Amino acid sequence: MLTGILGCIIPGLPGPPLNFFALLLLQFSSIKPFTAKFLWLWALITIIVTILDYVIPAIGTRRYGASRWGVIGSFAGLVIGIFVFPPWGLILGPFAGAIAGELLAGKSSDAALKAGIGSFLGFIFGTVLKLCISGIMGFYFFRALV
Repeated sequence: MLTGILGCIIPGLPGPPLNFFALLLLQFSSIKPFTAKFLWLWALITIIVTILDYVIPAIGTRRYGASRWGVIGSFAGLVIGIFVFPPWGLILGPFAGAIAGELLAGKSSDAALKAGIGSFLGFIFGTVLKLCISGIMGFYFFRALV
């Protein structure tokens, strides 16, 4: 559970899936504290948050006035960053990709930087969302142990 919470902050470590796995491990122990409905709900929440973690930087980019090129650049930067500069590429990739996309679209450097900042703020929002969800799962985990 603690590794999952750390995974919300450390790029490349899947926080919410690790937290959900901890809930499953506890369920398969002799304690069996959760209902099937509870586990299915948290499985769905985990899937949604994991997908949103990859989408939110692009949404942030768009919110800060980026063109289609900036959004595509943000997503491409994320994918490239995962493989080229792990784990920090998850943070820097969307930022750099949004800037590159906007510059390729012919936008000014100020507009491109604004799109990059939107991507970074999207990353921060996604991290906070993961921390909240993982914290709630951690609460249920530790409450079941006590």
